[in-house]
Amino acid sequence: MRIVTLAAAGLLAFQALAVDTGQAFTDPAQQARYEHLIRELRCLVCQNQSIADSNASLASDLRREVREMMLAGRSDAEIRAFMTERYGDFVLYKPPVAPRTWLLWLAPALLLLGGIGVAGMVVLRRARAAKSDPAALDEEPGPS
Repeated sequence: MRIVTLAAAGLLAFQALAVDTGQAFTDPAQQARYEHLIRELRCLVCQNQSIADSNASLASDLRREVREMMLAGRSDAEIRAFMTERYGDFVLYKPPVAPRTWLLWLAPALLLLGGIGVAGMVVLRRARAAKSDPAALDEEPGPS
């Protein structure tokens, strides 16, 4: 009996952690579409979670807005366009590749190339220093 009580309490506690408290769609395909959409949209308060994962009030409002637009017959593209128009490209986890987002898409590659360039410069300087004075690299700097 104790195990059954603990299991029931665990299931109830798990439900209490649920973020999306809105009514589920009756159509499984529509529910799957809803869940896919809310995972594509970023919580603007948390910035590191989708609106599906966030318990911020803004995320709750955005989930409600997505649900209402779906019930009104809007397509996924229309919902994304509405959210982008209202909140900017940042609301999308995968923003479009466009001139206004090129820096966003190219930043990782630019940072990687910059890091490789800095590492290359350090290696070249150490190689030149080793050629000119090999003993200088073996010396450890003393306390100042």
